[in-house]
Amino acid sequence: MPGIVVGVDGSDHSLHAVRWAMREAVLRHLPLTVMTVHPDPVRPVTGVYWGLRSYPENSFDPDLVRAAVREFVDKVTSEIGGTAPEVTVNVATGEPAEELIRASRDADLLVVGSRGGGGFGRLLMGSVSTQVTHHAECPVVVIPGANRGL
Repeated sequence: MPGIVVGVDGSDHSLHAVRWAMREAVLRHLPLTVMTVHPDPVRPVTGVYWGLRSYPENSFDPDLVRAAVREFVDKVTSEIGGTAPEVTVNVATGEPAEELIRASRDADLLVVGSRGGGGFGRLLMGSVSTQVTHHAECPVVVIPGANRGL
């Protein structure tokens, strides 16, 4: 997917990342892919040790997620006004950092927020933004949260 890829998870940090990526896509005359990644189901033993819930695999509806992300994108588009870039919504399943790194192979630029879901799990796994900045195959921009002056 050539152009700019921005990873979103519904957090405020990803909202700021989408705003920045949209403006950059317009400036560079590039298409924008807004990508969200549904994590693989948690194994039951992981739920026992870390308190993470496991949902039945059939509870994930990519069309519902795609519609929610499209609504998220439309909200940002109306907020920034002016010209909007060509936007594609991509819903993937897997490990978020791995899927974003995979998407970076064909991208001109990868944009992520500085924090997403966060919490204790990030301490164990490493944040998505840290992983993609180390392993992406294109330039990466990490957008700080609102309190950082954007």
